[in-house]
Amino acid sequence: MASSNIIEAKNLKIQFQGKIALSSLSFSIKKGEKVALIGPSGAGKTTLLNTLATIIKPDEGELWIDQLSFKEMQNRKMLAKKLGMIRQQFDLVDQLPVIHNVLAGKLSDWSLFKSLLSLIYPQEKILAMNALERVGLGDKWSEKTSNLSGGEQQRVALARLLVQKPEIILADEPVASLDPARAEDVLAILTKLVHEEKQTLITSLHSVEYAKKYFTRIIALRDGMIYFDLPAHEVSAKDLASLYVLKEKV
Repeated sequence: MASSNIIEAKNLKIQFQGKIALSSLSFSIKKGEKVALIGPSGAGKTTLLNTLATIIKPDEGELWIDQLSFKEMQNRKMLAKKLGMIRQQFDLVDQLPVIHNVLAGKLSDWSLFKSLLSLIYPQEKILAMNALERVGLGDKWSEKTSNLSGGEQQRVALARLLVQKPEIILADEPVASLDPARAEDVLAILTKLVHEEKQTLITSLHSVEYAKKYFTRIIALRDGMIYFDLPAHEVSAKDLASLYVLKEKV
């Protein structure tokens, strides 16, 4: 695999109860790319992200993350250094203060004792505070996470990724539950941080407008296959109309 490729997939196939979710997917992603996954509901976007996150094992095909095989990526500490994930549901503990949710990004590095101690006396507090400042929540560190708005909670999740510092960020519909203003805010912060940290970003989105505005490359999926793979500025209205056309029922 070329050294500039941080992800390489070859003939990935996944099926659930006999139904094909991904069919012979092959692609590569270079370090530092910002890739949006688009396509109709059920196209395979979340399945692909969960496969890249090593949550789902391919039935067939090969996957390398920074030249490491799927099997080699099962080490929890190594995985945390390579991959970070953010989801529509934020994956935060609502009852904990903001700073504890941010410091969850360090749990794979800490011993069990340090992790438990941090619930009483937050460890590496300066690191967490700096991350919160970068996402515009420096004054919210002691607040109960459930008291924050949806947009603020997603920014807490971004701060957690800053603390974790993975090489690749996988985002599964990270703004689907937010209103347009807050969605734009979160995507602007996310893509800015990824650029500053020299990370690779792969995000599934329902909004084609956001995909074209914030990402440099768009991979379109339909029926578990790659429908097109183009630089964002080359994706045409004709491409999109064809991708989202409704199938006639037989």
